[in-house]
Amino acid sequence: MTAGFEILGDMSDFVICISNDSNPASLILGKVYRRLPDAEAETHNMLRVIDEDKSEPDGYLYPASIFTPIELPESAQRALTMASI
Repeated sequence: MTAGFEILGDMSDFVICISNDSNPASLILGKVYRRLPDAEAETHNMLRVIDEDKSEPDGYLYPASIFTPIELPESAQRALTMASI
C-alpha cells in the first residue's frame, strides 16, 4: 500500500483528488470523493471511488497515488455520503 493509505482504515472514508491527468472527465482536481471499501483493490494500490460519472453505484478503481486521505467533520461526511447516493 502507498504510505498515505496505510492508516486509512482509521481515517475518514473520503479522499481528495490530487491528480486527474489520466481521467480529467471523471475526476475533478481538488474535489473530495467518497472511498468505497475494497480490500483487494487496496492490495494493488488502487482505490474504489464514486467519480463524476456516478453511473456505477459500485464506483470505479483508480490508482491510490492520485488521491490523499482527508478527515472530515461528521456533518460533512453525512452530507457527502447522501450526495453520492
